[in-house]
Amino acid sequence: MTVTTITDAQLAPKDYASDQEVRWCPGCGDYAILKAVQKACAELGVKREQTVFVSGIGCAARFPYYMSTYGFHTVHGRAPAIATGIKLANPELDVWVMTGDGDGLSIGGNHMLHVLRRNVDLQIILFNNEIYGLTKGQYSPTSRRGTRSPSTPLGSLEYPVSACVFALGAGARFVARSVDTLQPHLVAVLKRARAHQGASFVEILQNCVVFNDAVFEHITGKTVAPDAQIVVEHAQPLLFGKNKEKGLRLVPGKLELEVVTLDENGVTAADILVHDETNRALAQHLASLEPPFPTAMGVLYCNPTLSYEREVYAQAGAQKGPADLDVLLRKERTWVVEG
Repeated sequence: MTVTTITDAQLAPKDYASDQEVRWCPGCGDYAILKAVQKACAELGVKREQTVFVSGIGCAARFPYYMSTYGFHTVHGRAPAIATGIKLANPELDVWVMTGDGDGLSIGGNHMLHVLRRNVDLQIILFNNEIYGLTKGQYSPTSRRGTRSPSTPLGSLEYPVSACVFALGAGARFVARSVDTLQPHLVAVLKRARAHQGASFVEILQNCVVFNDAVFEHITGKTVAPDAQIVVEHAQPLLFGKNKEKGLRLVPGKLELEVVTLDENGVTAADILVHDETNRALAQHLASLEPPFPTAMGVLYCNPTLSYEREVYAQAGAQKGPADLDVLLRKERTWVVEG
């Protein structure tokens, strides 16, 4: 009798799908994100028994149920804290945080800030639909001024949080952006995020068909996308447009970007900025672009350093005695409570 053993390297995207019924609204962008994550895992040969998906509360938080891996559905905004504990307990685990713009940037904003500045080796995937979907359409931290919702019937008066600008400001060393419907691009970004050693932050523009349909149509619509998006790639010129006839350059004498057209007003290819994903200042500029500028897609910033949990274990190992974090935590100033 011949026995065939399937290795992780041979797994298909469907092998990362659980037996649970996927329950998002028909047409929700979350389906596309789930498909992209499963495809990225298959292409990378991710070990299911060493992978954990952690979520908070919201539509995106259903994610762990739909992956044939380990998972935790935690409480609102606290997924980064739970994920940090998992990674510290076992640094060999591959840990993903799945969150939304409300869960991750409102009640969970403080946890998000600290997990990024600590540089814990996690893939943090933020679904941004600029609305609270699960609780029926209230405005969120990323909703634009003027957004009408059950909680802002006259229109929001608040200025929105830019997810990527927030991540860069918190000290993240890998920041990227993609779109739910850009499948090849999204899969490639997810694979880059997993390869990064340290906290990887990926914002995905995701459509909520029920409460905020077509909110990104001015960026993702087929007729406008060539002029409304700029796909950035390390060491490549920042060009966009249907025929790559437009580009970004620094305004002479200023630290500002401007859109220029090749072969107009003496503009040549030499005038166009070249993307350097290790340049935090450039990443801040790209993350901040708003219409009429194109929205930057791809890896905006990547400049790795030693991750938090590796430094914790290295510090523990430098102590006299066994390199046991549990022993180190308990060796002094502990109390025994006797009933």
